[in-house]
Amino acid sequence: MEYLFPVVLPAGDPKQEYFADGFTEQIITSLSKIPALFVISRNSTFSYKGKPVKVQQVSEELGVRYVLEGSVQKSSNRIRINVQLIDAISGQHVWAQSYDRDLKDIFGLQDEVILKITSALSVNLTAGEQARAWAEGTKSLEAYLKLMQGREYRYKGNRESNALARRMAEEAIALDPKYAEAYVLLGATYINDVYLGTSRSPKDSIAKATELIQKALAMNGSLADARSMLGVLYSWSGRYDEGIAEAERGVELDPNSGQANYNLTVVLRWAGKSKEAIPVIQKALRLEPIPPDNYVQQLAMVYFQTGDCKEAIAACDKGLKRQPDHLVSRVIMAAVYGSCGKENEARKEATEVLRINPKFTVESFMRNIPYKNPSDRDRTAQGLRKAGLP
Repeated sequence: MEYLFPVVLPAGDPKQEYFADGFTEQIITSLSKIPALFVISRNSTFSYKGKPVKVQQVSEELGVRYVLEGSVQKSSNRIRINVQLIDAISGQHVWAQSYDRDLKDIFGLQDEVILKITSALSVNLTAGEQARAWAEGTKSLEAYLKLMQGREYRYKGNRESNALARRMAEEAIALDPKYAEAYVLLGATYINDVYLGTSRSPKDSIAKATELIQKALAMNGSLADARSMLGVLYSWSGRYDEGIAEAERGVELDPNSGQANYNLTVVLRWAGKSKEAIPVIQKALRLEPIPPDNYVQQLAMVYFQTGDCKEAIAACDKGLKRQPDHLVSRVIMAAVYGSCGKENEARKEATEVLRINPKFTVESFMRNIPYKNPSDRDRTAQGLRKAGLP
């Protein structure tokens, strides 16, 4: 298995940042679906964005041998891309190439880059892996660019950006009604409504998201992120076994996806299988060596629900470094500290929870968490109340 880190391809024009990010993410997603490769996920990759990065430093920090780096420029209807694959141990270039193409050739260019990388690493792809790695999705360049913009908005994770992501997804669908990935993005915005507490009816939002994700899968059953999201949605609806099956299928389709492994962790935890979730979240953290804070807090929660306060507190003590206003992470820390006898820390986290959302209540939060076992629900709720949350 080859260990690969794709460095973000910076844009020459800040206004085209979404394009460079989207192109990079597409390369990461396609490569990560190849079982012979181990590819670091998006969040860790993008943490190096805009920073001068030494290949050897990246190799040491993330535990990879090969680093993919380059640059992308989009001007009018032209795209210029420089890509190089470097062996971080020897410092030698394994492969390098420059491209100057019409923008309409973007899909073929992505396929070519992926094929060149796998060839340079002596990775042989089966026909099925090729189909999964670079399924075209749409022939509409305009729809594809809308999807790129929408994904960028989605990752910002707030009310305003979620609304913009939804608009981009809807516009992409209007341009190409058979664009499966646009339906996945649209469904994800309804899931975010529930997480963000912006849904007037979480039940209706979950139903709408489920409808959109199922529609996407009817068009393309091999979409890993859709399978993974459907697992979460089924679990929210109390269909725990189906939820686990779908989330596991998402990991099977994209074994290098930190998000797919994270979602499987959540689904297993909700179903009362926290012990089984531990190696899954550990894999997600390996795929995201610079993880979003909620990955670390999810590790705390699975230890907490197996009764291991020592490991749960150790995970919480890593703190919120990159996303200090991440509400769910703050809530998880308050619950763990509250239940595990860390009263001062619990009250501090409770204060932060109420700062981020002054209307927070334990009852409203727990209403949207579909624990199968009442004991898991009670343990979490008691921890929050011990932290002093209303």
